[in-house]
Amino acid sequence: MQPANRPMTPSEWGLLLVLSVLWGGSFFFVGVALHALPPLTLVSLRVGLAAMILALVLRVRGSPMPRGGRVWLAFLGAAFLNNAVPFGLIAWGQTQIASGLAAILNATTPLFGVLVAHWLTDDERLTGNRLAGVVAGLAGVAVMVGPSVLAGLGGEALAQGAVLLAALSYAFAGIYGRRFKRMGIPPLSAAAGQVTAATVLLLPLALAVDRPWTLPAPPATAVAAVIGLAALSTALAYAIFFRLLASAGATNLMLVTFLIPVSALLLGALVLGEPVVPRQLLGMALIGSGLVAIDGRLLRRRRPAAAE
Repeated sequence: MQPANRPMTPSEWGLLLVLSVLWGGSFFFVGVALHALPPLTLVSLRVGLAAMILALVLRVRGSPMPRGGRVWLAFLGAAFLNNAVPFGLIAWGQTQIASGLAAILNATTPLFGVLVAHWLTDDERLTGNRLAGVVAGLAGVAVMVGPSVLAGLGGEALAQGAVLLAALSYAFAGIYGRRFKRMGIPPLSAAAGQVTAATVLLLPLALAVDRPWTLPAPPATAVAAVIGLAALSTALAYAIFFRLLASAGATNLMLVTFLIPVSALLLGALVLGEPVVPRQLLGMALIGSGLVAIDGRLLRRRRPAAAE
């Protein structure tokens, strides 16, 4: 078995880049859909449609949905940590702050992740390189957010806190999701089970709180955004997520959220007209240095050269 703390292979980095685009696009899709749908209804549609897509894919492939109370209890735990809590908090947060800022705050996931992994696992311990990456990444996020994070307990500060709490939930979800490999559940089946369980958790809340049957019909742009969110940023993304989790480990996988702000900021700027300010570019440079330190490969190459 490969160690979880190992550097990722080129193919794993490629999948990580694809995943960053899919999840970076989710902030754009949510930003569009929230103009017509309340947050709980939106996240329920997101996981519900994704569950139907993945169930159809499993059926076409002839793969049965996992069964057993123990398995579905694990799916409910993963759905709570990886879908219900973060999706709801991020969607609500984006009603108060821009999608690019939400993506930047979400980039704290690997910072929380390396600490959670150190406390809760034996094979993903915190190293000096990873600690340096945490410090650099936190500095990058602080620079990107700017002084508004210290502006007090106003609406914007609460929204920023909600997205940070979602990032912490994602960190715990990455560690929790390692159990599906030990249980022998294939990545696609794990993705289908998780979003199905998330639908069970979220749909009753949306029906009770939003009463979606009373809402006006959403425009075509919102419908397209929901479909993109469900098919690309959820169904396809979680299939890749569980594949990477099984092969590269939770800490390596969480590096995806260092890459998400790039695609999210570009989509927000190009399509939604959201401004990109110099401090965000500086923050991205600091986060990039954190990613390099956490991966550690470039630093190890430089040390022998310096010794020579």
